[in-house]
Amino acid sequence: MAGTVLDTLRAERIKLTSVQSPLWCTVVIVALGLGLAAVLGSVARSSLTAEDELVQFYPTVDVAVSGVTGFGVLVLMILAALSVTSEYRFGVIRTTFQATPNRTLLLTVKAALIGVLGAILTGVLGLASFLLAKMLAGPDAGRDLVLSGEPAWRAIYGIPLYAFLCVVLAIGVGTLLRQSAGTIALLLLWPLLIESLFGLFGSVGREIQPFLPFANANNFLSMEQGIEFHWGAWGSLVYFAVFTAVVFAVSLVVVNKRDA
Repeated sequence: MAGTVLDTLRAERIKLTSVQSPLWCTVVIVALGLGLAAVLGSVARSSLTAEDELVQFYPTVDVAVSGVTGFGVLVLMILAALSVTSEYRFGVIRTTFQATPNRTLLLTVKAALIGVLGAILTGVLGLASFLLAKMLAGPDAGRDLVLSGEPAWRAIYGIPLYAFLCVVLAIGVGTLLRQSAGTIALLLLWPLLIESLFGLFGSVGREIQPFLPFANANNFLSMEQGIEFHWGAWGSLVYFAVFTAVVFAVSLVVVNKRDA
């Protein structure tokens, strides 16, 4: 069993490193994370020259790393989804299943490999983005960029946890849909548009918002959303993790029942 796991891990590593898309996605994630942090820090410093206090901008820790959590993780999700849907698109999935008949093991190893690599990348990048924004903002505009208190720290160490779960979710969705365009559209629109639309539905929407998966993930990352949750930050992480596990479990059941 251990040999099968290692062989599957080795095969997935070769797949991941033999194409250019992971490299380009990594470059985009780094550019988004550090680029937005640099912009936020510079804008914060320059805003202090304005006489109107309403114009002055004092970024917080969760805002400084939003390039990673808000955009970088989305790119990581696309990469994870393509690792599945591309195999269906080019018909490679049949060969993959022949080489590794245990489909549950295959998808689990794929999710674990990309998830761990993505968690390491985003974790390091999140800390670097915070430090860059703090440096460019200066001591005055960066007065709130301080790792003091549990929410501020959670906005940093929560990034790799969030990234890992998002990779697992993306692979689950990609396995269910099997089509790149549809999977990418859903993964992008879900956190950016679909969940925000519930705020337009009055009291009914406000009742639903505490149960939206990405809203709970953002709550764990200390992002202010104006939503009254029924549990704390760690409860939100558990909720998002359970939601991700359910989607991934359903994808395992489906992929084992239908033809490649």
